[in-house]
Amino acid sequence: MKLNQTIIFLGVLTGTSIFLTSCGNMKTEEQNRTNMIVSEETNLLAEQQLRAANDSLYAALNAMFTGNLEPMNAIWSHSENITDMGPFGGRLTGWKDVSAEFQKESAMKLGGKIICRDLHVYAGTDMGYTVCIEEGENMSADGTPVKVSFRATNIFHLEDGHWKLVHHQTDLSPQLKEAIEMR
Repeated sequence: MKLNQTIIFLGVLTGTSIFLTSCGNMKTEEQNRTNMIVSEETNLLAEQQLRAANDSLYAALNAMFTGNLEPMNAIWSHSENITDMGPFGGRLTGWKDVSAEFQKESAMKLGGKIICRDLHVYAGTDMGYTVCIEEGENMSADGTPVKVSFRATNIFHLEDGHWKLVHHQTDLSPQLKEAIEMR
């Protein structure tokens, strides 16, 4: 009888062990699925926020064309590590140089409007970028519209919970550069 009781006891113990192990595996799988859903929701939220920051950049650019520099100052990081490679050529590094260029461009009151189309957005945990086509027009010295169409890359960094621009680059624009030099 003792042998039968031992076999039954070992069988119950083995069955219980298998059951508990499978429950633990199910909890791990469920936790992994939950973590994946939370991660996807976090990525989606970051992408939406980055998309909104990119929209703010183009609204700020258009405001700058009318002489209003405040939105542009708000969207950019003010660090010395930022860079701007706009349609006039060259590279500006650091907030001091970038903001000086924006003050100069703002004073020109170029008029017109630029929109962002064919937008691609990637948002990481603290860095993200957008790639698009900038299309629209500005005005030459004589008031003639100058059509523009540039490929653009914008790199953002998360600062104090807000996406701030740290790099902007567009194609060069000889026609816009020429129109500006006439001013």
